[in-house]
Amino acid sequence: MTELLLDKENGLRQILSEIESCLVALSGGVDSAYLAVVATNVLGRNVLAVTAESPSYPSNQKEIAMDVAARYGIRHEFIRSEELGDPNYVGNPVNRCFYCKHELYTKLKEIARDRGFCYVIDGNNLDDTRDYRPGRAAGEELSVRSPLIEAGLRKSEIRQLSRAWSLPTWDQPASACLSSRI
Repeated sequence: MTELLLDKENGLRQILSEIESCLVALSGGVDSAYLAVVATNVLGRNVLAVTAESPSYPSNQKEIAMDVAARYGIRHEFIRSEELGDPNYVGNPVNRCFYCKHELYTKLKEIARDRGFCYVIDGNNLDDTRDYRPGRAAGEELSVRSPLIEAGLRKSEIRQLSRAWSLPTWDQPASACLSSRI
């Protein structure tokens, strides 16, 4: 592993230590799993990972999220996501992801507020800033932080770091939600 990559991970650790407490949106993908592990390593019990269950969420991702949480001692809960109840989402516009993430992040922000967590954080990485990602706009609107972006981490680097942490997700293929395939 390169010194630059270790510096980036140390930068991430510094960002997380300044956050003090957070709720991590844990999908079970490469990025959110790595973020949940590092956040728990830095902040311990001041982290809660939350996974949303819905018909558009692949069941294998739920199992991966549960496995990562159990292996790495991450406090973890599930909530019900109800994006299918939003006519904006169901109408399948080009920015459909905005409505799904807005609904999810609104719920996560409520949980964070009610339980005294300082921030909601997600697993967006630097590569995600180069694509059209309407879900990021929802996160920005609701002040969701993206520490992997703040630390300048790209997907390939997160995979390398995940492998060093022995995360089972390190070589997992990208998996968009089921609704994005319609």
